[in-house]
Parts: sequence; C-alpha cells; structure tokens
Amino acid sequence: MFSASDVKTLREKTGAGMLDCKKALEENQGDMDKAIDWLREKGISKAAKKSDRIAAEGLAQIFVDGNRAVVLEVNSETDFVAKNDEFKNFVNTVGEAILNSNVKTLEEAKALEVNGETIDSLTIALTAKIGEKISIRRFEVLEKTDNEVFGSYIHMGGRIACLVKVTGNDDSIAREVAMHAAAMRPLYVNESEVPSDVLDKEKEIMRQELLNEGKPADKIDNILVGKVRKYYEEVCLENQIYVKAENKETVGKFLANNNSKLVAMVRFEVGEGMEKRNDNFAEEVMNQING
Repeated sequence: MFSASDVKTLREKTGAGMLDCKKALEENQGDMDKAIDWLREKGISKAAKKSDRIAAEGLAQIFVDGNRAVVLEVNSETDFVAKNDEFKNFVNTVGEAILNSNVKTLEEAKALEVNGETIDSLTIALTAKIGEKISIRRFEVLEKTDNEVFGSYIHMGGRIACLVKVTGNDDSIAREVAMHAAAMRPLYVNESEVPSDVLDKEKEIMRQELLNEGKPADKIDNILVGKVRKYYEEVCLENQIYVKAENKETVGKFLANNNSKLVAMVRFEVGEGMEKRNDNFAEEVMNQING
C-alpha cells in the first residue's frame, strides 16, 4: 500500500513524526495528498512546524501520592500560555500519569496513555490548539519510607518547584527546608554529592585567583581549605546557613535540632539553563493581526 520511502517523503513535507506519518498513510490507503490533509486536520503538521521554536516558560509542579512523588516541568513559549487553564490541566494530566506509572525516561512518559491517547499525541494536539510549542522537559521521581516525610513548596504559582525528603515525621520542618531551597538555589544535598571533576575545576579557579592576587604559593593550599568550605556553604543545601536562623545555624544543624536529617532534594526552576525568547511578543501578535 505504501513504502518506507513514502513515510520519509511525508515526513519531509509536513515535519510530522515518523509514527504520525505512518498512521496518516495507513488511514488514507497510502494516498500522499490525503495523508497530508489528515495530518493538517489533526493539527499534527501545524504542531510539527513549531518543533524548533524556543519554549522556556511554563510550569514546574509537584505531585504526591503516599510514599511517591513526582517533580515535573512542562514548557511553553510564553508566560501567558503558562497561566492558561488548559495548559495547567495538561500539566496535571501528565503529572498524574507519571505518578501512577513506573516510567523512568521522557520517552516512556510520552508513550503513557490517558483515555486512549498517548501523552505525546496530547502534547501535539495542545500545541496545535494553543499555537505555541508545548514540551515536557523533565521529571524526577522520589520515593520515601514510612519513616521519612516529603516537604514541598511551589513558588510564584509554578515558577519554582522544590521537593525535599527528610527523616522523621514532621512535614512542617520538611516544608521549611523546601522553602529555603527554593530561595537559595542549592545545587547539591551535601558535600558528598559534589562531583569530583566539578570540585577539582572550582579548586583550580580558586588557586589561579589566589596566585593572581599575589598570595604566596606555599600558603595557597591552606587558604584553599577555607575557600572550599565557603563553596560548600553556597552550593550544598545541608551546608547553607538556614535563612530563618537567628544564630547562623546551617540547614543540616536546623534539621538535627528537630530530630531530622536531609535525605534528598529536587529543585526545578522553569527554563533554567535554557535559551530564552528574545523577540518582541507584542510585535509578533500585531504582525499576526495585520497579516
């Protein structure tokens, strides 16, 4: 009825995915023109054209069910769409689907089915309907024991989502730590989590800075001890000075004083590390109206 080269040709003409092109040809008995129309009607061709657009806005959310939790980031092109109820409902649908599954990768998550539709097809449909690129960027699953608690905090309606896991049974303490982490941007839970290559690079930068400052070479190793300790205080949640502390105690000490210990942390900030749109959105809207 149709060949692999037909699928390839259809993909080149529409920008749609391989599986969507195959399905379009199957539904239309191999007729190329009808397959193109089918993809357009489904909104798939339109959505595919947006695949190279920058989507660095969106929402980060947390979903919890008993001893299992999911932190999820879904991106849109503009903050305006991120506030759209339909977009929010989509994020909730994705989060709940992942929470109730055992998927470990984005590919597996996109293949999950909700009411007979895959997450991937729902993403394509929403992209076509809203007119912006929608993408599921990342998720992370945390599981706890009955002797641990989750602490979660969502900042600015979903700009930052932070989830921590601590020992003990006081979830209010865990939430306090999650709020601290949301504000202070730690990169690691503790010193042992800092990769050796990252630490070595930081030490080399510190060493060069000290040499440039004219510090004696035979004193640098001793000075580095203090600078590395300061580095840990900046990037490790357990080593950071707790924001609400009156006596400069660390987060680790704050937890210890409350019979708890930090076990894990996941912190997502929407769009971190991504290129941002730098176009004039108002101008784009006017161009569409005038076009």
